[in-house]
Amino acid sequence: MTHRPVGAGSSFSFTGTATTSSAFSVQSDTLRIVAVGGAAHITIGSSPLASSSDYYVPSGGSVTLALTKASNRVVGITTGTTTTIDFAEGTQSPFGVGDSVTLSASGQSYYDFSHQIVTSVNTSSGVNGFHQSRIIVSFNSSGIVTAFSSADATLRTSQKLGAIGAGASGAIYYQQVQITNLA
Repeated sequence: MTHRPVGAGSSFSFTGTATTSSAFSVQSDTLRIVAVGGAAHITIGSSPLASSSDYYVPSGGSVTLALTKASNRVVGITTGTTTTIDFAEGTQSPFGVGDSVTLSASGQSYYDFSHQIVTSVNTSSGVNGFHQSRIIVSFNSSGIVTAFSSADATLRTSQKLGAIGAGASGAIYYQQVQITNLA
């Protein structure tokens, strides 16, 4: 089994108190995690709070956990105290209410945001319906006055990794990877 790194890896320290990583955009279906200096219990989510009942990683051990990858091309943004995101006609939102998402708009980085919560998915149908191609995100974009025109804007799922020490403090190193099986 070989690992192909996807994006940049990162790390954070943990103690006997639950700690959380910074947010990362999910770009692979696998996260490789290594505990150094002490064993840890870990969890993945929008706002993870690790406890002693979560997944155990022994000191010096490594694990690979599954991630749910979702993304879609953004064709329209309506600014305000919340931000409305429109996807291309004929596509549906791969995101549900409560998911965390990160926007990257090439050439219009002032639209970019990280790890914001989806508050609604428009499921209206009919002639004027959106058929799940429009969502609302809890990002205050009311200060942006430039019209959205990015030809390359993508919304992706984002997650955080939470850890708590299992007796000792240490560090968690994590990296998204692709796994291939070579015979």
